[in-house]
Amino acid sequence: MSVQESETPGTQGRAYWLRRGIMVAARLPIFVMAFTFLGIGGLAREAGVPLGAALLSTVTIWAGPAQVIYFGALINGVALPAIALSISLSSIRLLPMCVSLLPVLRQSAGSRLTLLYAMHQVAVTVWAESIQAIRQIPPHGRMPWFMGLAHSLVVAALIATWIGYTLAATLPHAFAAGLLFITPIYFTSTLARNAREPIDWIALSSGFVLAPSLKGIVSAGFDLMIIGLVGGTAAWLWQKRIRRHGAHL
Repeated sequence: MSVQESETPGTQGRAYWLRRGIMVAARLPIFVMAFTFLGIGGLAREAGVPLGAALLSTVTIWAGPAQVIYFGALINGVALPAIALSISLSSIRLLPMCVSLLPVLRQSAGSRLTLLYAMHQVAVTVWAESIQAIRQIPPHGRMPWFMGLAHSLVVAALIATWIGYTLAATLPHAFAAGLLFITPIYFTSTLARNAREPIDWIALSSGFVLAPSLKGIVSAGFDLMIIGLVGGTAAWLWQKRIRRHGAHL
């Protein structure tokens, strides 16, 4: 069932949109999240982190790549301040995602604290599922829908972290590492699925071209920020040129 129901969407309450968000998560996204965090749980066990701390890291860090950095650094004995800095730099890539969702969530946030909490829930999978669909939802239903989606994925990630931690002794290392690639593959396919205009495809293409060329030149986290700024700006300028020429046809 799509967002457009037989009843007028604007008449639906917050509980309705909360359920709709949960239903979206319960399709493919929840399985992508679960398989990814199986690998995170196994890595946490290998790092010698207690189960409680592993689960807490899933809730507080809420980013698979940053958790890989965290547990990998612990395994290698890196100092805690350096780990914190590395995680912060890695999470910079989420800033543009937060900024793109802020305008559409602000109207139904209720308070600044609620909006800040919602921004913490932004992760790659959450953003990929939200960025197009949430604009079709009436303003009053956007925050409940978003919370239903995000919290469902958090719960799935917590359960998967626990299972992965418990099964770490039996999971082959190659298999556990391979699970971490599910999210970026899903993210890319979701962006391609949601692409509607030339600007979307240009931005995607720019990312694929710039990513290999920046690897090894700038540190992790900043590379994605630069890709977003350069590729996004190039896509916007090209789209503007297409529309200008189209207007003269």
